[in-house]
Amino acid sequence: MDDRYGQDVLAPGWQKAGRIAIPRQEATRDLVVEDVATGFCGAVVRVEKNIVTLEDRRGKLRLFPLGGGFLIDGQPVVLVNPTMAATKTRARTASGSFAVTDAPARVARASRIFVEGRHDAELVEKVWGADLRVEGVVVEYIEGVDNLAELLAEFQPGPTRKVGVLVDHLVTGSKESRIADAVARGPHGRNVLVVGHPFVDIWQAVKPARVGLTAWPKVPRAIEWKHGICQALGWPHDDQADIARAWQRILGQVRTYADLEPDLLGRVEQLIDFVTVDRH
Repeated sequence: MDDRYGQDVLAPGWQKAGRIAIPRQEATRDLVVEDVATGFCGAVVRVEKNIVTLEDRRGKLRLFPLGGGFLIDGQPVVLVNPTMAATKTRARTASGSFAVTDAPARVARASRIFVEGRHDAELVEKVWGADLRVEGVVVEYIEGVDNLAELLAEFQPGPTRKVGVLVDHLVTGSKESRIADAVARGPHGRNVLVVGHPFVDIWQAVKPARVGLTAWPKVPRAIEWKHGICQALGWPHDDQADIARAWQRILGQVRTYADLEPDLLGRVEQLIDFVTVDRH
């Protein structure tokens, strides 16, 4: 007669018999997991003292204890601290390039990158700042592209004193495209590169999902674009201080190049190459 109760319950290993083993998963950066209890889904941004910080697609941060209660692609896992090998991988900058450590400060090159406004400069600094410091490249904002020809005449570009210019709304038939064409045909054209993105303003170069949108709102041409965006989003927009706070709110959601549109990424990389490769 079979023993319906099986072996002696005091026998070693009886507690694990028939149980499904839940795999352990190291909580490495950018791993996307879901917390079962709350339904919160996000990417790992840091692990400190057995606490993992997750960031969802809207930029919201939540802290959870490591251990069970997480899902990856719908399957349960136990999150554990990353191993030393995982934490000691070579660091990358916000632009995606390998970080250079212990490099001596480099004297600034004579070459420059010009951008139209303060917001453009702040975004370039946040994502490419580490790379630019290693290369010794200074970014200056010029308060609009209308006075570019005058600025170039004052700067006097040359083979070792080149200028890369990033402009907004560089599309066929725009004012910006006519200015870029005139510079290319002008006396400094050989040592100046003007490139641009198709967006009305640098704000649009940030992926809309970073601020909880599926797409940036369309703003009528009669309304100043930044004010129109703030109005559409329900943000204060009465004065320039409101606009500045709105931009800081957007900029705060940018962590790496992955938060920006490819149309901007390629152009900035192109400018960095142009001003750092010496052609005599």
